[in-house]
Amino acid sequence: MASSYLLDGSMIPRTEQRSIDERTEVRYPSLSSTAVLEFRGRKHVVRLVNVSGSGAMVLFPHVPNIGERLLLQILDRGAVWAQVRWVRDGRIGVSFAAAE
Repeated sequence: MASSYLLDGSMIPRTEQRSIDERTEVRYPSLSSTAVLEFRGRKHVVRLVNVSGSGAMVLFPHVPNIGERLLLQILDRGAVWAQVRWVRDGRIGVSFAAAE
């Protein structure tokens, strides 16, 4: 029996802004403000909000599932596999997959 829940980040709404930044990695500017995101067989030009050593935040109007794997092509990194970690208000956070 299939579940009626969606894995798009909407199950647990966040009602408060973070009061402190608990991220341990520095966010770096990219050489480009855009990247190409391959999502379900189609390529989309997306805006990079920030990039760290282990992931990125991009503006993206579609709603991928949490855990979905995407191919992200960033000018100064090349193509990297990434996994969706969160989705909110037209933004998604992805973590870069470990080298296989």
